[in-house]
Amino acid sequence: MPRRHEKPSNTSAKLLYQPFGLVASLVAGLVAGQIFQQVWKRALPGDHDDPPQALQSEYSWKEVVVGALVQGAIFAAVRAVVSRAGARAFERWTGEWPGD
Repeated sequence: MPRRHEKPSNTSAKLLYQPFGLVASLVAGLVAGQIFQQVWKRALPGDHDDPPQALQSEYSWKEVVVGALVQGAIFAAVRAVVSRAGARAFERWTGEWPGD
């Protein structure tokens, strides 16, 4: 499958992108946390608004593992979306692709 992006990146673009990427990662974490909270509230009705932690005895194994899987999937997807969008924005502003 041909790569959509063929321009090689240079070292200065990668270094310039570092602070931008760090801020984007922090924003992605905050957004993913909020999304997960909302998903969890709807997935497990009742008085448990917070996701289960591994050491909370009132939750079953299934609830703890499913909570961790859902949380991981949401965080990975949001991080990928934000990272990709940030790299595209950086490329539009500078003409250089920050990855590879």
